Amino acid sequence: MLHTPWRHLLGMSAGLVGVLTVLVLAFLWPAVTSEPHDLPVAVAGPAAAVAPVAQGLDERAPGAFEVLPAADRGAAVDLVETREAYGALVLGEQPEILLASGGSPLVAQQLTALAPALQAQLGVPVTVTELAPLLEGDPRGAILGAVTFPLVIGGMIGGIAISVTVVGVWRRVTAVTAYSVLGGLAVAAVLQGWFGALAGSSWVNAGVIGLAILAIGGVIVGVVSVVGRPGIAIGPVLFLLIANPIASAAQPWQMLPEPWGAIGQWMPPGAAAALLRDESYFPQADTTQLWVALASWALLGLLLATLGHFRDTGAASRAALDEASAGRALVPA
Repeated sequence: MLHTPWRHLLGMSAGLVGVLTVLVLAFLWPAVTSEPHDLPVAVAGPAAAVAPVAQGLDERAPGAFEVLPAADRGAAVDLVETREAYGALVLGEQPEILLASGGSPLVAQQLTALAPALQAQLGVPVTVTELAPLLEGDPRGAILGAVTFPLVIGGMIGGIAISVTVVGVWRRVTAVTAYSVLGGLAVAAVLQGWFGALAGSSWVNAGVIGLAILAIGGVIVGVVSVVGRPGIAIGPVLFLLIANPIASAAQPWQMLPEPWGAIGQWMPPGAAAALLRDESYFPQADTTQLWVALASWALLGLLLATLGHFRDTGAASRAALDEASAGRALVPA
């Protein structure tokens, strides 16, 4: 009776342990290394009052906040609504803390906790005002915080399936585009129409989700078209192990060690999560960079697919045609 050699068995076990270790590191590293630092918070009021409050913030949470001066309450509100700041402190006769839980529940909790200390420092009551409350369908912000993982898995599944089953560049491009469009509509219908976890235009939300799926699935199809089936590994490595953990969907991207937080906003999961949050809570925010990031990845995938076609090393072309030829040869004339 034949048996698997012990050396092969031990080598396989060691390799699987290595894969498991990488997975644990990839998914838990952000949680271990994340800490509040340089979170932009607006402070409005007289210059003589702003300086002591800013100093007090730094003493209570060293390095956690970056103070953005604002001329008055209106300017502070504008900074929050455009996502230039995660919240604001308004000083004067009626001190106020402006929250934006839709932007980051974590930062909103931290700012709320400052109210007693600020009240003691100023000697007058401090009002807490919510500018962007969480939606009823997602009262803890958990759904938007976890949305990147299913988008990454969905994009990978579509990209891999199309790469290994569809023959012909234009058929592969059409398939991944159609899958992305339909996937965007379906997922947006679930998140917004069923769960009530998104707000704003349902068509825009569907477009964000569809473009994210295309950015992930299209790159997989494109890479496999250029290098062949070994290129399938690009999905798990690039998007699952690297892009998803640094997407910062559940926390401010500034909390990740530099420069990973900023890099994550240029990758499909992070850009998609930020766009969905802006569409739901901050319609006045400038989202140009996020749209450019998603569109660039999607275009890269389509360009690679086209290049692979001309090199004739497409994902399924050779294998599928060989199988089809063999099948025809077995059929009696």
